[in-house]
Amino acid sequence: MSKFKKLSHVIYRCTYHIVWTPKYRFRILEGIVKEQLSKDIQMLMDLKSYELVEMNIQIDHIHLIVSIPLKMSISDLMGILKGKTAIKIFKSYPQLKKKPYWGNHFWAR
Repeated sequence: MSKFKKLSHVIYRCTYHIVWTPKYRFRILEGIVKEQLSKDIQMLMDLKSYELVEMNIQIDHIHLIVSIPLKMSISDLMGILKGKTAIKIFKSYPQLKKKPYWGNHFWAR
């Protein structure tokens, strides 16, 4: 398979290395939270037909290498990933929302 993608009038390769952290860089991305995040990110990438080249979830941050189409911006992708995963984590683990420093925000800006 070629590294490059083709559309009708363009050949492109938009591969990005993205790193993001939970709010206050808390060490919370381990165990079942890590497993759920891994499944959710993979599911969201497949749903939108984006290519997830590599994913690494550390205890306090996430590394993604993704290839996205030209029409999609990084900010749109991050809005989808951070928004959907935060909602799912807070639904699965409501005790996280009760701490005063989380509020309704799971990810850092």
